[in-house]
Amino acid sequence: MHLGKRALLGLLAAPAIARAQTAWPDRPLRFVIGGAAGGVSDIFVRLMESRLRERLGQPSVIDPRPGAGGMLGAEVAARSAPDGYTFFVNHIASHGIGPTLYRRLSFDPLRDLPGVCRMARMPNVLIVKGDSPHRDVASLLAFMRANPQAATFASAGTGTSSHLSGVLLGLRTGIETVHVPYRGTAPSMAAVMNGEVLFAIDNAPASRQQVLGGLLRALAVSTADRATTMPELPSLQESGIADFDVASWYGIAAPAGVPRPIVERLGGEILDALADPGIAARIREFGAEPAPLPAAAYDDYMRQQVAAWAPVVRASGASVD
Repeated sequence: MHLGKRALLGLLAAPAIARAQTAWPDRPLRFVIGGAAGGVSDIFVRLMESRLRERLGQPSVIDPRPGAGGMLGAEVAARSAPDGYTFFVNHIASHGIGPTLYRRLSFDPLRDLPGVCRMARMPNVLIVKGDSPHRDVASLLAFMRANPQAATFASAGTGTSSHLSGVLLGLRTGIETVHVPYRGTAPSMAAVMNGEVLFAIDNAPASRQQVLGGLLRALAVSTADRATTMPELPSLQESGIADFDVASWYGIAAPAGVPRPIVERLGGEILDALADPGIAARIREFGAEPAPLPAAAYDDYMRQQVAAWAPVVRASGASVD
């Protein structure tokens, strides 16, 4: 049998490729995060680090790249070599809201940074000042209808889930809410506590300590059903606001072109970790719920999220060049 030069080279290279994939990983894994150290993305990597080190034999290195609602970190990861050593902790901002919010992205998050697996979901919580006279959603909505100039809400920044949750509340209730953006979660929580704005709808962990301390009052969760981490709180749907189901979600994405066996191996290890009762309990302590999805199902979910958030982004009038 006669083999051409190109075919012969392919045969010679195949064992080397197989060995390289079999040996993965042979150096630390880099997890780019789109926020600062100590944020949600950072915490999720740290929750998984010991398990991944044990199962894969390599440590995980966190590379914070904050800015542009997570899109700066997403671009860094998307432009990285698809060698199976750089991953991104992606989320609702980068892969749900961002594709519509950012008009001139130099990359396509869904195409260039597809999913490895989804890890967790967490509800947003509707909060008011701790000494507010409003003790339920109905009271708050009645006040806003009677005092439309006071229907102000804080967010952690334009285009965040806290911003669009407030917009969605206005769309679902017919109330013209007024968005007041702040530079991050901490100042937006302070704005509610100080009475600068009437309410906020932000990630549950962001207000947990202030709610427990009485500085803020939680009225409802944003998911369709009650959250198991806060079963005492009704959902907004349960409180009479139809078709309101918002959760912030987090997962792992990889540069397009990462070999499929690596995607499946890392995704499988993380999904196995989420099934561990100890790790699941730590995620719930943080205010989130394990929400495992493998790569293909995660990609489908993200496409659905982009479609769901696109009309809300357009209604908000927000856009970033």
